[in-house]
Amino acid sequence: MRAVVLLSGGLDSYTAAAIAQSQGFTLHALTVRYGQRHAREVDAARRVADALGVAAHLHLDLDLRGIGGSALTSQVPVPLDRDLSAPDIPSTYVPARNTIFLSLALGWAEVLNARDLVIGVNALDYSGYPDCRPEFIRAFESLAALATRAGVEGARFRVHTPLIALTKADIIRRGLELGLDYRLTHSCYDPAPDGAPCGRCDSCVLRARGFAEAGAPDPLSLR
Repeated sequence: MRAVVLLSGGLDSYTAAAIAQSQGFTLHALTVRYGQRHAREVDAARRVADALGVAAHLHLDLDLRGIGGSALTSQVPVPLDRDLSAPDIPSTYVPARNTIFLSLALGWAEVLNARDLVIGVNALDYSGYPDCRPEFIRAFESLAALATRAGVEGARFRVHTPLIALTKADIIRRGLELGLDYRLTHSCYDPAPDGAPCGRCDSCVLRARGFAEAGAPDPLSLR
């Protein structure tokens, strides 16, 4: 029951990993240093991995700044106070990020003889990223069957998305039920120098709304 979980240090990946662990999976966490604006994200992933007691935590360096195209991998300003109901995909979208990350997870899973991948994507309270949708996950599972030696030999890889149909409030409630310490996480796209969340980017707004709807205080806002 080994699983490779993509661990970013955010609220969603922490909760998805904890759910998989509660289902009996032994977690092998993968964190990618992809040239994101803030190292705090990687620091949070280390804290979360330690809290979960994962079997292994692999850090890979894959600098996507050369590709560009995102406010998270360049000096393009992070959009603030955005209308979350707007149909456009915001500049914080990183081109093909989940495809790239799941491919790395798939490669490690094949080496580990694991057949399960875990990712904390969500298709309800999110910013409209195309690689967070159920149809993308189904397509990737089909790709995994065709693109790996294990798949050709008959193995079936499954991408677990325990949060995909949950609201942010439901995600937080589930995490609190599992005893998660959300002080360990980092969500903000544009934090202050001391790490304080901006409160205005998409991620901050969605997080604040989720805690409010869950009827729980956000421990990061109480610092």
